This record gives sequence, structure tokens and C-alpha cells, in this order.
Amino acid sequence: MENKTSKYFKYAIGEIILVVIGILIALQINNWNENRKQYLAEIEFLKGIKNDLIQDSIYIDLIIRTIEPKLNAFNSLNKRISNYTEGNDIGKDSLFHTYLFVGQRTFYPVSGSFQSAIAGNAINTFEHKDITGLIIKLYNSIYPRLIDNASILDQRWDLLTQQYLEERRTKQIVITTQDKAKKVINDMYYHYLQLNWYHEVLENTKEHISITLQKIDD
Repeated sequence: MENKTSKYFKYAIGEIILVVIGILIALQINNWNENRKQYLAEIEFLKGIKNDLIQDSIYIDLIIRTIEPKLNAFNSLNKRISNYTEGNDIGKDSLFHTYLFVGQRTFYPVSGSFQSAIAGNAINTFEHKDITGLIIKLYNSIYPRLIDNASILDQRWDLLTQQYLEERRTKQIVITTQDKAKKVINDMYYHYLQLNWYHEVLENTKEHISITLQKIDD
């Protein structure tokens, strides 16, 4: 009787051990599957972010190329204003045309991949914290600052273009006195200050994007 009880006890212990091992294996497989899903989700996220940032970088370059001629034009006009001769139509100077008649672009980021990641809080579960930290800083701090500056710049550009609506429509501006030239440059100056600052913020943003892309590629 004791032998039978001992056998049953050993059998029961063996069954329990097998069940526990089965549960542990199932848990391990489940954890592996979850880790695999998270890994793939992070890879897809980084791939999407990389594509978005490349597009953003290209567009920032385009905007910088449209800004720099205006900045150079204003700086040249500001230096040369005292050398203009009364009576000459200095409004024909192409630098005035560069600043007043060439349109303005401002930047707004592509944010689809980032918005998808934060919607389900997935970004906080990703393994590469150094990369996600750079990305979060970009979208939550740097980009909003850039957008705010773009909004101010657009407002100042609207104000300037309203002041010179007819000149922009006809593509010509008549400036035959130094006083008129100074007035035009003073009107441009309010916009120029913000344009110069916006240019600096764009350059800083571009640098942060470059660092982030490098981290992703590494």
C-alpha cells in the first residue's frame, strides 16, 4: 500500500513538474513573440521616421536656399543706401526685387510616423532610448519652436506684401530719393529680423535631423 502511495505521489509530482515546465515554456514563447513584435514595430517606426526626416531635411534645404538670397539682398542694400544718387531710380536695383517680389516659403514637418507611435504609447516601449529621445525632442520641442517662428514670419511677410501690394502686382518699384529708399529698407527690416532668426532656427533643426538620422543608421 505504501509503495502504491509512493508511486502515485511521485507520479503526481512528475505531472506537476511537467505542467510547470509547460507553462514556463509557453510563457517564454509568448515573451519571445512579444519581444519579436516589439522589435519589428520599432524597426518599422525607425524606417518611417527616417523617411519622414529625409523629406523634412530636403524641404528645409529648399527653404534655406530661398531665404539666403533675401538676407544677402537686405544686407547689401543696407550697406549701399548712403551711396545712392538722388534722382536715379534705385528701385530698379535687382536686390529690391529679390527681397520684395520673390515669394516666401515656411516649413511644416511630416509627422505621420511619430503621431502613430505616440498614439498607442508604443514609442515609450522601444529599446533604443537614445534615438527615441532625439526624436521626441525634435517633434515635441524643436519642431513646435520652428513652426511658431514660421507663423511669426508669415505674419510679417503678409504685412510687408500688403504695404507693397501694387509694386508686387506690377513687379516694379520706383525709388528716386534716399528718403524713399530708407523707408523701404526700414519697412523690410521688421521682416528681415524674423527672417534672419528663422534661418538660424532652420539650420539648427537641420543639424538635429542630421544627428538623428546618423543615430538611426548606426
